[in-house]
Amino acid sequence: MFYVIFDLEWNNAYDYKFRKGINEIVEIGAVKLDEKLNIIDTFKQLIKTKHYSKLSSRFKNLTHISVEEIRKNGMPFEDAMADFARWSGRENSVFMSWSNSDLYVLIDNFKKLLGTSYVSFIKKYADVQKYCQTFLESTDGNQVGLSRCAELMDISVNTDNLHRALEDCYLAAECFRKVFDKKKFSSFVTECDSNFFERLIFKPYYITKSVSEDFDVNTQKLNCPYCNSDLRVLKNFECVNKSFRTVCECKNCKKKFWAFIRAKKTYDGVIVTKKINVMNKKRADNIIR
Repeated sequence: MFYVIFDLEWNNAYDYKFRKGINEIVEIGAVKLDEKLNIIDTFKQLIKTKHYSKLSSRFKNLTHISVEEIRKNGMPFEDAMADFARWSGRENSVFMSWSNSDLYVLIDNFKKLLGTSYVSFIKKYADVQKYCQTFLESTDGNQVGLSRCAELMDISVNTDNLHRALEDCYLAAECFRKVFDKKKFSSFVTECDSNFFERLIFKPYYITKSVSEDFDVNTQKLNCPYCNSDLRVLKNFECVNKSFRTVCECKNCKKKFWAFIRAKKTYDGVIVTKKINVMNKKRADNIIR
């Protein structure tokens, strides 16, 4: 079994096909550790961008990567990923990155540049940041940056070398080695099938159409919060602040209510939440006239 820690550097570009921004990968670096956590190999590759020939000022200031360097030493994304897959060991490796943001960007680039969100060579994955953070005190649940984590673990940090992919991998490997516990770490490892990648990049959203393929607000059952009897809808639903709102009446106790229904589309289905608020009679009579 190998442990592959990878890191990506990406440039913010605009994807005219999808009409939105893309974090286009410019460099990938990785270190491979054996079962005794010795670094036995490294990988480093610049990638030629497809969407934008310029690099953002922020990217250049952080990484010191130039367009000339990319033109000279870079290769197309698909070729770089093929080389990385061959180098990594595939099924015999646990892949790790410092937070899953790098994995998210990798999947997004696969989808937009190769037409698939399935990174087939990653069979097992773990968030090394999430794992290392469990050994730190006083983080208040906030994500800890790589250099800060190293400082808290008394690992020396050369700030001049940060924000280059391979150098960041070396530092992440030092943090990982410092707190490695095989049994504990195994609970952070996830098996990666196609659903894993699709679920990771799926962005949940609130449904705002009263009738759609996944949801029909008119079929939702509403109950009186006082007697649990069925509520009768008195007014058509309207969408307000991503919630469906209506006025309804209890068939039993004759009280009138505001009813709010919110439907959130997730990868696994639709999550529906309901809120019933009583209203005074004068207000209800004015609304339903």
